[in-house]
Amino acid sequence: MKIPFVSFLPMERELDSELRQAFDRVFSRSWYIEGVEDEAFEKAFAEYCGVHYCVGVGNGLDALMLALKALEIGEGDEVIVPSNTYIATALAVTYVGAKPVFVEPKIETFNIDPDRIEAAITGNTKAIMPVHLYGQACDMDPIMDIARVHHLKVVEDCAQAHGATYKGRKVGTFGDAAGFSFYPGKNLGALGDAGATVTNDEGLAQKIRALGNYGSDYKYHHIYKGNNSRLDEMQAAFLAAKLPVLDKMNEERRRIAQRYMSEISNPLVTLPTVEEAYVPVWHIFAIRCKNRDQLERFLTDAGIGTNKHYPIPMHLQKCYADLGFKEGDFPIAEEISRTELSIPMYYGMTEAEISHVIDTINAFRI
Repeated sequence: MKIPFVSFLPMERELDSELRQAFDRVFSRSWYIEGVEDEAFEKAFAEYCGVHYCVGVGNGLDALMLALKALEIGEGDEVIVPSNTYIATALAVTYVGAKPVFVEPKIETFNIDPDRIEAAITGNTKAIMPVHLYGQACDMDPIMDIARVHHLKVVEDCAQAHGATYKGRKVGTFGDAAGFSFYPGKNLGALGDAGATVTNDEGLAQKIRALGNYGSDYKYHHIYKGNNSRLDEMQAAFLAAKLPVLDKMNEERRRIAQRYMSEISNPLVTLPTVEEAYVPVWHIFAIRCKNRDQLERFLTDAGIGTNKHYPIPMHLQKCYADLGFKEGDFPIAEEISRTELSIPMYYGMTEAEISHVIDTINAFRI
């Protein structure tokens, strides 16, 4: 049995009519940037998240970068980010001229450890960027308490967590702003690159929109040195077609995850930990194994696709060599990079496929 790491086919077949109608609707108007589709999706996504404003942008990296830029974080400033995340989180900080300051995660949840944040705060710290990694919320109460005490901004990285909740409240509603990615593989994915920044601050939303439109508040009037990052009409229409079924698809991911959590019983494998008050959306189902590479080959031989998130931690990436870190400086992130393996998790997996993944993992020996 061949099981890919991810497949869009079940979802796309189910939404075939809606997606084709969305394409036809946009194509028939011959209007492709900043139109009615963008406006409608922004309104719908803001309502879904439980915020007042949503600004569509070109991708998830821009969603974070424009939020930081709008908050006037730049040269000489520091932003706290988790040491275990996709590099886009740190790049957003770098792109505004600030310095990413890495803080270790809790190895059980993969998310930033609030107990380690205050030790990383300096006189240059201006913001915290918690990442709701793999679809599980960070522990936001203590993070927000730290931010209030130290007068720091909070920009949530929600790129992998569309619809995830923390104590009954959706991610993206805690900080000053939040960035979402709609890369095709996300739980809510476009058919190309796309993103959005959400906020409850009207002035901040207006500034983000202007910054993403060449710094212009109206045509040929430029009040900021901005960027070109706008959600196009076609992607907005595709996203609007998918949004109504996002909760249904997230619920299916939770059902698959529940089978994994209850039926994977190999003592060589460590399952993720989920706090009782958190409702993940399982963008990634990440397990850990000291013999990760052997397990990866074992699953590959059984026809099961896998991925590693992320095999080289950010502080050891060549592009951040200028920060001066060496192996051993962030041992938890490094341990995760050596042991993490992501197994198939997508809407439309059959019971037989789920069982094959479980049975194969349970059969692994060294």
